[in-house]
Amino acid sequence: MKVGILGGGQLARMLALAGHPLGLKFAVIDPAPDACAFSVAEPMCGAWEDRELLNRMAACADVVTCEFENVPAESLWYLAERVPTYPPPEAQAAKRDRLKEKQLFGELEVPAPAHQAVSSPAELHEAVERLGLPLVLKTRSYGYDGKGQRVLTGREDIEAAAQTLRAPMIAEQFVRFSREVSIVAVRGRNGQTAYYPIAENVHSQGILFTSRCRPSDPVEHLARGYAARLLDRLGYVGVLAIEFFEADGRLLANEFAPRVHNTGHWTI
Repeated sequence: MKVGILGGGQLARMLALAGHPLGLKFAVIDPAPDACAFSVAEPMCGAWEDRELLNRMAACADVVTCEFENVPAESLWYLAERVPTYPPPEAQAAKRDRLKEKQLFGELEVPAPAHQAVSSPAELHEAVERLGLPLVLKTRSYGYDGKGQRVLTGREDIEAAAQTLRAPMIAEQFVRFSREVSIVAVRGRNGQTAYYPIAENVHSQGILFTSRCRPSDPVEHLARGYAARLLDRLGYVGVLAIEFFEADGRLLANEFAPRVHNTGHWTI
C-alpha cells in the first residue's frame, strides 16, 4: 500500500518512518525543495494546489492524508473525488478558520472560550466591551505555534490592533487556566474509536515545550466525551487531537488538529 501525504514536515517524516516497518510506501507533496520527509518518501515538490501533482498523487496512492492544517481544503476535496482521503475534507475546512472551528464546538456543546468575530475597528471595540480585558486577538487562518495572535491588555494595545487590522480576526476571552491538556483519538472507517491517555502540556513562547502522559487523569472522561462528539459529527477517519484549557475543573476547547499531533510524540 502507498500512502500519499500532503505536507512534508516532521510529522510526515515520522509517519513514513513508522510505516516502513509495516511494509507501507509513501509519497509526499510539499512546496519546499528541502522538505524533511522527502528523504523517506517519493518526493513531489510543488504547490498543494498544483492539479498536475494532485493527479500524480491520486494515481499512485491507495489512500491520502495530510500532516498540516494549512493545506487547502479544496485540494483535499479534489483528491477525495479520485482516491480515499482521510481525514474528511470537512474537518480541514473547519480547522482552517478559527471562527468556524469555534462554531463547530458550539454546535456540539463542547465548551470553549467566549469569542467574537472581528473585521473592523468598531467590531474590535465591541469585542472588548463584551469580552473584557485581557483579550486574545487571533487571525482566523494560517496561525500555529503562537503565530498570528496577540494579547490585548490596555487601551494602547487596542488602538494599535485597530490600526493594523488587515484581515478577518477572532477575539477570544483570556482564560486564566490551571493547566493545558490534550487528547489524541483515532477513529477507523468502521467507526471504531480508541483514545490515548490525556497529555499535560507546557508551552514556551507559543510553542509546545513538554508533554507528559497522565493515565487515569480525573478529566480524561470529559476529554474523551468531547472528542467523541467531534469524531462522530465529522464522520472522521484518522487521528485527531484536541487541546483544552482546564479552568475551575472545567475543560475549554482551545483548538483541534485533524492530523497526528506533537502532543502525542510520547506514544512513539
